[in-house]
Amino acid sequence: MALELMRPGQVLALSADAADTLLRSGSGDGALLYLWLLRHGDDAAPDRARRAFGWDGVRLDAALAVLTGLGLAKPAEPPPAPPPEPQGPPEYTAADLNRELEDAVSPFPGLVAEVQRRLGKILSTADLRCLYTLYDYLGLPAEVICLLVSWCVEEFQRKYGPGRRPRMSQVEKEGFIWSRQGVDTPEAAEQHLRRLALLRTREGEILRLMDQKPRPLVRQEQQWIAAWTDMGFGDEAIRLAYEKTIVRKQTMDWKYMNGILCGWHKKNLHTLAEIEAGDRPGRGKTAPSPGRGEVSGEAGQRVRQDMERMREFMRRQREAEGG
Repeated sequence: MALELMRPGQVLALSADAADTLLRSGSGDGALLYLWLLRHGDDAAPDRARRAFGWDGVRLDAALAVLTGLGLAKPAEPPPAPPPEPQGPPEYTAADLNRELEDAVSPFPGLVAEVQRRLGKILSTADLRCLYTLYDYLGLPAEVICLLVSWCVEEFQRKYGPGRRPRMSQVEKEGFIWSRQGVDTPEAAEQHLRRLALLRTREGEILRLMDQKPRPLVRQEQQWIAAWTDMGFGDEAIRLAYEKTIVRKQTMDWKYMNGILCGWHKKNLHTLAEIEAGDRPGRGKTAPSPGRGEVSGEAGQRVRQDMERMREFMRRQREAEGG
């Protein structure tokens, strides 16, 4: 005997347009999440649905992306603004610096000598304030500061040529970035430098994939490439995103290309095969066609079962309306 899905007094209102849109999308997860949200009201947190269905975060994000892409749900409100940044470092005086330089047990004098050697100059009072900010205010160990200075020197020479040296204020700025990222021990600094070296190589590879000549990247471009690398995209996927960007924009648009890759990441599509199978437009189709691109195995069976439940729901609702 078939189960009664609807009971008197508990009828959910689902417009035919919304139902047709869900059916054309071919997304069982999207349909289930929409029904759950419809059942529990607009103020229901999607994360509750994730727990109810036993989904992981990736699957929930993919279902939410389907609903927002179809216009059946609004994007989540942005998180509240973070609390204001604490006040900056103190204004160290010349007396503060001299007291530390004259301290026989402080490692700061030795650090100054080593930084001067790596930068190839005598540090001015302003330079000493920058260095002492890293050492005293941020609390970075001397070993970490030395690695930081060496990295900044290498990057500066890579961008501007041999023999060039960064200003101490530029080293200080990079030191604040390291501190925010938790790079505050020698072990963390070595691991961070290995990752930076990997990303430096990856930047050149991705520029070649985008038919661009090698060049120093601005920080925003570096951040995008780092994000794509962390998401797990290989050369073929990045090349495809680039080609789609050129076709759509007729020129290279980093922001647009990043949007394509972030969209794939939300759907958990990272290889060329996954993208070709899972990123096809859903409008105009009533069900996934068999063959290439169809989800197979246990995941495919789950999707088909979800869609059958959705069709059964629609059939009963039409019967109720006709009666």
